Amino acid sequence: MPWLEMWLPPAAGEGAVAAGLFLEGGDAAAHGALLAAMPGCSVSFGAGARSRRRRGAPPGFLSLTMSVKGGRGFVPGTVGLLAGAEEKGGAEEAEALVAGKKAVEEVALAEGGVLVLQEKEKEKDVRAGAGAMNMTKHLWAGAVAAMVSRTVVAPLERLKLEYIVCGEQRNLFELMHAIATTQGLKGFWKGNFVNILRTAPFKAVNFYAYDTYRKQLHKWSGNEETTNFERFIAGAFAGVTATMMCIPMDTIRTRMVAPGGEALGGVIGVARHMIQTEGFFSLYKGLVPSLISMAPSGAVFYGVYDILKMAYLHSPEGKKRVSMMKQQKQEANALDQLELGTVRTLLYGAIAGCCAEAATYPFEVVRRQLQMQVKATRMNAFATCLKIIDQGGVPALYAGLIPSLLQVLPSASISYFVYELMKIVMKVE
Repeated sequence: MPWLEMWLPPAAGEGAVAAGLFLEGGDAAAHGALLAAMPGCSVSFGAGARSRRRRGAPPGFLSLTMSVKGGRGFVPGTVGLLAGAEEKGGAEEAEALVAGKKAVEEVALAEGGVLVLQEKEKEKDVRAGAGAMNMTKHLWAGAVAAMVSRTVVAPLERLKLEYIVCGEQRNLFELMHAIATTQGLKGFWKGNFVNILRTAPFKAVNFYAYDTYRKQLHKWSGNEETTNFERFIAGAFAGVTATMMCIPMDTIRTRMVAPGGEALGGVIGVARHMIQTEGFFSLYKGLVPSLISMAPSGAVFYGVYDILKMAYLHSPEGKKRVSMMKQQKQEANALDQLELGTVRTLLYGAIAGCCAEAATYPFEVVRRQLQMQVKATRMNAFATCLKIIDQGGVPALYAGLIPSLLQVLPSASISYFVYELMKIVMKVE
């Protein structure tokens, strides 16, 4: 039966714990191997000269040293087991135990590797989930912005369509009086629900695509800051992406407000009639001029806004505002967290919207005319443009520009304002 001989405490910070055990010879090697397997232990075993001459397994003395360094655990030291000849069998047993310990350590390392991989997979899943949630909030911010802005400017949108689609010749005030007399106040919001169904996903995709393309281009370029060229390219691709996804609803809405559109029923009725009589791809009428117009429109709209925004943020006044926002971030409300402030966000959005509308308005006129054509009299975009010029001259390509600009001014400003505000409220990264 082994018993403890003595313990010596370690010195502060670094040192060693020393101990001694008297062990019976038959179990000496086994006990020594178990202690030697401990990290930081140094073991030696020996038997006295008198005991070696006796028959049987003599008792021996096991000395044990455990190194301590800085309170951070044991420091591995040299392991040695001194035994008499009669303990050779026990030494073999000790070697087997040490080999078993190594095998256990290898298994533990393998299991540790599996756990690390599992943790990495969990982190990857968490990041993917957070990215999907952020994308959803980003899309909703754009959709809400479109709903609010389009509802506010629906009367002006209606007047613009009357000039483009119906070829209205009366002045603006006469047209407003005619609509109010024949259809009442709700006539100014005719087709607004369909317009929201069209613009909400359009703006959601448009805003999200622009931010995504801009960040990706900036990442590829490696510049310290996004360049104006990158902003224009990102805006152009964002406009193309949103147009390709949302043009069917725009075509349906245009057909609904056209003469005879009411007889076809609502959204589903118009869509069914167009598909049955003209085929599915009739919903994509005017796609080419739409893409041609939306590419520069998106480029100008987002490019101009971002240029104005960065010019302000780099000015002394803008730097001062950003510094104050960082200091008051916890206390500031959503409006105070707008980088440009309320007035500048509305103003810069209006300027960007007007620039984009004026630059691409002729494409808008051609696109609307293409959407109005039936299968029997269908013409391509170029022929339609020539026909418009032949009938009304070049000014015909700008028919309805004034009510369109009046509509774009509040629409673009409110749209950008609500979008930036919703990103703060929904904590979009």
